[in-house]
Amino acid sequence: MVCHDRPVNSPVLRSALPARVHHLQPAALTVLAVALVAGLPELFGDRGRLGAVLVLQLGLVLTWVVVTGIQGFAGALAVGAAAAVAADLVLVLPARPELGDLLVVLGLGFLASVVQQMVRRPREDLVASLAGTVLMISAVAALAALLLLGRTHEGHDRALVALLAVGVALLVGHLVDLVLPRPYLATGVPRGLIGLVLSVAAGALVAFLGRHVGGTAGAVPALVLGAALAGVTAMVALVASYVAVEATAADEDGRTPEVDPWALSVVQAVLPFAACAPVALALQMVL
Repeated sequence: MVCHDRPVNSPVLRSALPARVHHLQPAALTVLAVALVAGLPELFGDRGRLGAVLVLQLGLVLTWVVVTGIQGFAGALAVGAAAAVAADLVLVLPARPELGDLLVVLGLGFLASVVQQMVRRPREDLVASLAGTVLMISAVAALAALLLLGRTHEGHDRALVALLAVGVALLVGHLVDLVLPRPYLATGVPRGLIGLVLSVAAGALVAFLGRHVGGTAGAVPALVLGAALAGVTAMVALVASYVAVEATAADEDGRTPEVDPWALSVVQAVLPFAACAPVALALQMVL
């Protein structure tokens, strides 16, 4: 949810962001994110995994507040950062953590968001800002699921396959849409059906090729895992692209908001990982 003012009757969003920037920068950051989350645990174990997840969370908090224009900048940053740290601690400190423990973080985060938005002055765009803050808290809490996904040796190997499936799906989607974003999935957003289909196929292929890693055997479960993760990735990537387009679209007077393209790219690269983390954890338990 982007809180920048937009004309109510504007039929088509037209982003000032070049297609090259819209796709290549998020693709580069996707590679960096996968390398971070996969590489740090190899070097530093659980501490490295915690550090990598925290970097993604705090990066998403900062860029999400900047991109969406949430009112109460400092307060929103504080709430988001606190939610990220709390979510990680809830899944790191207990001997046998469970994903359901994050409900406490989400509940307290929602209350903190309401208080933060009610105490600021003036209270412009209160509903939009509150919705954006709650979505941000949900995303950083979802990223914490990566801490459970790779907690054991077998889980680490399967987490690596899942991360690669998500990363490759994102990369293929961006690269295909850079060249051929057809047919459009949303008017004014440079994402196409061809890119979505190929990204899902690429994610399924990665999971299939890595089906023996971490004790995951069977072609069908591997394909289901990869296709499901890649499908979620593709849909959330479309949403993130819409956010980027809306944040850079000109208003009715032809003025274009000044938004850092790298901030947009971080949101586009990290948000799909947030959506896929709990999905990967659930699929790991089922398949």
